[in-house]
Amino acid sequence: MTPVRGISDRVFLVCLAILGGSYLVLIVAMLAANIAYTSPNFLLEALRSREVRFAIWLSLASSTMTAILSLWVGVPLGYLMSRFRFPGKRLCDALLDIPIVLPPLVIGLCLLILFQTPLGRSIERFFPVTYAIPSVVLAQFAVSAAFAVRTMRVTFDEITPRLEQVAMTLGCSRSQAFWTVTLPEARRGVVTAATLSWARAMGEFGPVLVFAGATRLRTEVLPTTVFLELSIGNLYGAVAVSLLMVLAAMLVLLIVRVFCLGHT
Repeated sequence: MTPVRGISDRVFLVCLAILGGSYLVLIVAMLAANIAYTSPNFLLEALRSREVRFAIWLSLASSTMTAILSLWVGVPLGYLMSRFRFPGKRLCDALLDIPIVLPPLVIGLCLLILFQTPLGRSIERFFPVTYAIPSVVLAQFAVSAAFAVRTMRVTFDEITPRLEQVAMTLGCSRSQAFWTVTLPEARRGVVTAATLSWARAMGEFGPVLVFAGATRLRTEVLPTTVFLELSIGNLYGAVAVSLLMVLAAMLVLLIVRVFCLGHT
């Protein structure tokens, strides 16, 4: 490597580091500002609140349920979109992007209108959904599942189909090849999809607010708690609750990182 080329490469890498690092600096600055703005007393006060404890419980429960449901549809859809060609595949691919590109409030409004139709009303007669806990899970699922599908499709794209073909030539059916060969190979993608779905569900606000409401001790999750605290001018309480969300997200991401590294 010539000296001129070596200097040029270093300048290029420094520029990349500055441009990319600016975003990391922004994230650290936001977190540091929140931490500096509040205090442990506000965090303890928030945890002592009955409403906040309910919101924490409902957020954890609904996000976990949403992650499970997202995998339930994300794995088969991702596999089908990765491995097969079928009529309408491009249309399906476009439909799967709608929850990602639409404004979250529109997703909530669409769900609300859906349950005003005759079909939705008939469901509500036997199983209340709107402005109840099931609406929280459904609102989170409507958005989070799209991220699980995309993650699983990329995962299956990276796994060579030859492994399945070899398994089928040895006597396995396609389902046996999927369960014994493909899915174990995709385990890290499954963990990633579950994590993305869980984290997205934990932070979902717009669809939950429109479709489930923000009723205390009924449909209140942590993002709506932040909204309610801001609406009454309790900025310290809103920051404290937001920090609880940050801590929960960091804990889950840390667990996933440890899990993935432990299985490489």
